[in-house]
Amino acid sequence: MTSLTLVRRIAARPEIVFDALVTPAGIAAWWGPDDGPVLAAETDVRVGGRYRVRFRTLGGSEHEVTGEYLEIERPWRLAMSWRWVGDDPWESRVEFRLRAIPEGTELRLAHTRLQSERSARLHEQGWSGALDKLARHFRTTVEGGRTR
Repeated sequence: MTSLTLVRRIAARPEIVFDALVTPAGIAAWWGPDDGPVLAAETDVRVGGRYRVRFRTLGGSEHEVTGEYLEIERPWRLAMSWRWVGDDPWESRVEFRLRAIPEGTELRLAHTRLQSERSARLHEQGWSGALDKLARHFRTTVEGGRTR
Protein backbone atom coordinates (compact mmCIF):
# COMPACT_ATOMS: atom_id res chain seq x y z
CA MET A 1 0.00 0.00 0.00
CA THR A 2 1.06 3.56 -0.59
CA SER A 3 0.01 7.12 0.15
CA LEU A 4 0.21 10.74 -0.92
CA THR A 5 0.21 14.10 0.83
CA LEU A 6 -0.71 17.47 -0.67
CA VAL A 7 -0.69 20.95 0.89
CA ARG A 8 -2.53 24.08 -0.23
CA ARG A 9 -2.99 27.56 1.21
CA ILE A 10 -6.59 28.68 1.05
CA ALA A 11 -7.77 32.31 1.38
CA ALA A 12 -10.52 31.57 3.90
CA ARG A 13 -10.79 30.78 7.62
CA PRO A 14 -10.63 27.10 8.67
CA GLU A 15 -14.34 27.11 9.60
CA ILE A 16 -15.30 28.13 6.07
CA VAL A 17 -12.89 25.70 4.41
CA PHE A 18 -14.19 22.89 6.63
CA ASP A 19 -17.75 23.61 5.50
CA ALA A 20 -16.58 23.38 1.87
CA LEU A 21 -15.31 19.87 2.64
CA VAL A 22 -18.55 18.57 4.15
CA THR A 23 -21.59 20.40 2.75
CA PRO A 24 -23.15 19.46 -0.60
CA ALA A 25 -23.01 23.09 -1.76
CA GLY A 26 -19.38 23.40 -0.70
CA ILE A 27 -18.41 20.13 -2.38
CA ALA A 28 -20.12 21.23 -5.61
CA ALA A 29 -17.73 24.20 -5.80
CA TRP A 30 -14.51 22.17 -5.97
CA TRP A 31 -14.80 18.39 -6.22
CA GLY A 32 -13.29 16.63 -9.22
CA PRO A 33 -9.98 16.86 -11.07
CA ASP A 34 -11.03 19.51 -13.61
CA ASP A 35 -13.80 22.03 -14.19
CA GLY A 36 -16.42 19.35 -14.86
CA PRO A 37 -19.56 19.53 -12.71
CA VAL A 38 -20.52 17.76 -9.51
CA LEU A 39 -23.73 15.92 -10.39
CA ALA A 40 -24.74 14.90 -6.87
CA ALA A 41 -23.36 15.30 -3.35
CA GLU A 42 -24.84 13.76 -0.21
CA THR A 43 -23.35 14.09 3.27
CA ASP A 44 -24.28 12.90 6.75
CA VAL A 45 -21.54 14.64 8.72
CA ARG A 46 -21.15 12.63 11.91
CA VAL A 47 -18.80 9.83 12.88
CA GLY A 48 -20.30 6.78 11.19
CA GLY A 49 -22.26 8.96 8.75
CA ARG A 50 -21.80 8.43 5.03
CA TYR A 51 -21.08 10.62 2.04
CA ARG A 52 -21.46 10.10 -1.70
CA VAL A 53 -20.26 12.35 -4.53
CA ARG A 54 -20.82 11.89 -8.26
CA PHE A 55 -19.02 14.10 -10.77
CA ARG A 56 -18.33 14.37 -14.49
CA THR A 57 -14.96 15.32 -15.95
CA LEU A 58 -14.63 17.68 -18.90
CA GLY A 59 -13.85 14.58 -20.98
CA GLY A 60 -17.38 13.33 -20.23
CA SER A 61 -16.60 10.40 -17.93
CA GLU A 62 -18.61 10.09 -14.73
CA HIS A 63 -17.17 8.93 -11.42
CA GLU A 64 -18.74 8.28 -8.05
CA VAL A 65 -17.08 7.90 -4.66
CA THR A 66 -18.54 6.97 -1.30
CA GLY A 67 -17.33 6.44 2.21
CA GLU A 68 -17.86 6.89 5.91
CA TYR A 69 -16.81 9.74 8.16
CA LEU A 70 -14.33 8.22 10.61
CA GLU A 71 -13.13 11.20 12.66
CA ILE A 72 -14.44 14.77 12.85
CA GLU A 73 -12.78 17.59 14.77
CA ARG A 74 -14.51 20.66 13.36
CA PRO A 75 -12.88 22.80 11.96
CA TRP A 76 -9.40 21.28 12.20
CA ARG A 77 -9.58 17.67 11.02
CA LEU A 78 -11.70 15.32 8.95
CA ALA A 79 -10.96 11.65 8.25
CA MET A 80 -13.06 9.44 6.00
CA SER A 81 -12.94 6.15 4.15
CA TRP A 82 -12.82 6.31 0.34
CA ARG A 83 -14.18 3.83 -2.20
CA TRP A 84 -14.98 4.22 -5.88
CA VAL A 85 -18.53 3.05 -6.67
CA GLY A 86 -18.76 0.27 -9.28
CA ASP A 87 -15.01 -0.13 -9.35
CA ASP A 88 -12.62 -2.30 -7.41
CA PRO A 89 -13.98 -2.57 -3.84
CA TRP A 90 -10.62 -1.40 -2.42
CA GLU A 91 -11.10 1.07 0.42
CA SER A 92 -8.55 3.75 1.28
CA ARG A 93 -8.50 6.63 3.75
CA VAL A 94 -8.53 10.40 3.25
CA GLU A 95 -7.65 12.86 5.98
CA PHE A 96 -7.82 16.65 5.84
CA ARG A 97 -5.98 18.74 8.42
CA LEU A 98 -6.63 22.47 8.56
CA ARG A 99 -4.43 25.04 10.28
CA ALA A 100 -5.06 28.77 10.61
CA ILE A 101 -2.38 30.92 8.97
CA PRO A 102 -2.29 34.71 8.43
CA GLU A 103 -3.63 34.43 4.86
CA GLY A 104 -6.40 31.97 5.81
CA THR A 105 -5.90 28.20 6.08
CA GLU A 106 -3.21 25.69 5.35
CA LEU A 107 -4.94 22.52 4.17
CA ARG A 108 -3.02 19.25 4.31
CA LEU A 109 -4.59 16.24 2.58
CA ALA A 110 -3.25 12.73 3.18
CA HIS A 111 -4.68 9.86 1.12
CA THR A 112 -3.41 6.58 2.55
CA ARG A 113 -3.90 2.84 2.05
CA LEU A 114 -3.86 3.22 -1.73
CA GLN A 115 -3.51 -0.03 -3.60
CA SER A 116 -0.45 0.75 -5.74
CA GLU A 117 1.99 3.41 -6.91
CA ARG A 118 -0.11 3.81 -10.07
CA SER A 119 -3.21 4.41 -7.95
CA ALA A 120 -1.30 6.97 -5.86
CA ARG A 121 -0.19 8.83 -9.01
CA LEU A 122 -3.76 8.91 -10.40
CA HIS A 123 -5.22 10.06 -7.08
CA GLU A 124 -2.49 12.70 -6.75
CA GLN A 125 -3.46 14.11 -10.16
CA GLY A 126 -7.14 14.11 -9.24
CA TRP A 127 -6.66 15.65 -5.79
CA SER A 128 -4.24 18.25 -7.18
CA GLY A 129 -6.85 19.44 -9.66
CA ALA A 130 -9.59 19.45 -7.03
CA LEU A 131 -7.53 21.31 -4.42
CA ASP A 132 -6.45 23.85 -7.02
CA LYS A 133 -10.17 24.43 -7.73
CA LEU A 134 -10.84 24.81 -4.00
CA ALA A 135 -8.08 27.42 -3.66
CA ARG A 136 -9.29 29.20 -6.81
CA HIS A 137 -12.89 29.17 -5.52
CA PHE A 138 -11.91 31.04 -2.35
CA ARG A 139 -9.53 33.36 -4.20
CA THR A 140 -12.43 34.31 -6.49
CA THR A 141 -14.79 34.64 -3.53
CA VAL A 142 -12.37 36.94 -1.68
CA GLU A 143 -11.67 39.03 -4.81
CA GLY A 144 -15.41 39.29 -5.38
CA GLY A 145 -15.73 41.11 -2.06
CA ARG A 146 -17.22 38.32 0.05
CA THR A 147 -15.98 37.72 3.55
CA ARG A 148 -13.33 35.14 4.32
